[in-house]
Amino acid sequence: MSYGINIRSEGALDFLSIGGLIHRLDPGIIPFRKAKECKIHVSGGEFNVAANLSDCFNLKTGIASAMVDYPIGDLIDEQVRAMGVKPFYKRFKHDGVSGPNMATVYSDRGQGPRPPVVFYNRSNEAAAQLKPGDFDWKAIFSQGVRWFHSGGIFAALSATTSELIVEAMQAAKESGAVTSFDLNYRAKLWNVLGGPEKAVEMIGRIVKNVDVLVGNEEDLQMGLGIPGPEVAAKSKLDPSAFFGMMDSVRKKQPQVKIVATTLREVHSTNRHSWSAVAWINGTTYQAPTIELDVYDRVGGGDGYAAGFFYGLLSGVPEEEAVKLGWAHGALLTSFPGDTTMASLDQVKSLAGGGSARIQR
Repeated sequence: MSYGINIRSEGALDFLSIGGLIHRLDPGIIPFRKAKECKIHVSGGEFNVAANLSDCFNLKTGIASAMVDYPIGDLIDEQVRAMGVKPFYKRFKHDGVSGPNMATVYSDRGQGPRPPVVFYNRSNEAAAQLKPGDFDWKAIFSQGVRWFHSGGIFAALSATTSELIVEAMQAAKESGAVTSFDLNYRAKLWNVLGGPEKAVEMIGRIVKNVDVLVGNEEDLQMGLGIPGPEVAAKSKLDPSAFFGMMDSVRKKQPQVKIVATTLREVHSTNRHSWSAVAWINGTTYQAPTIELDVYDRVGGGDGYAAGFFYGLLSGVPEEEAVKLGWAHGALLTSFPGDTTMASLDQVKSLAGGGSARIQR
């Protein structure tokens, strides 16, 4: 299967991403104002995809990121390696007081009618200090990388991180890697750097080097600066508005061959209807809709991206790739934390129509 892109058959790494590594503090269903204890999850949109592809899908993956030499950095690095992801670090020294720091995300799970609440401490974040020239891309790509990935949250961290992604994407394309970008538009981050106009400018420069996009209608509008869909979606599970924007995407970024996203109708914090779609080289595909009993919703979109990318890297038919992503994203919401605990057999079973009946 070509999907309109050329995926090399082998390489030292099947997948490499660049992005910020974070640790997420999770008090479970207890709000932070009443919390007495927290679990710690290692995360980061770009890392999550690499970790999922390694741990569940058995691919060789890597992450380029910032690492601070202090105990929180050690904790994060241990989990990166535990997930089988090869690190390429730009290292920073901590001054013992103010940083640089590994970013902290605070996120309770919510419950029933009470939604999850997420807030951040990205003060003096090491990843935001990354800049062009910090990584030897020629050496990294020289051994062969099949797929290279980054995302909009890392792009919005500072004035230099977008430039670093541009540098990395250009090196990836020159090496023959497929390139992907998760738009992940975050207005609060971009507002600090100059607002929507700056976002469209910088994301546009990145996407000129991108083959595969991940993002919903709002991401496409705000990140690429294209008009809203002419067709209104009847529900959150209706893909017509998303598919209706593909002509605009193709006109503005004709080199993009694949655009994919999840579809989610939230009935309560713990009950979601879940589907996924992809536009692949001019043809549209949609996964079934499944009702989810959600344990932890964080990371579901990254779970979809990982399963979908795995399908494409494996050369399966387009519809099967979409279903693999949909199934893995669904399973990921049943686990605590941001990265996978699923097995490949579980993903393939659900993608093939399996149920939650007990396995004996």
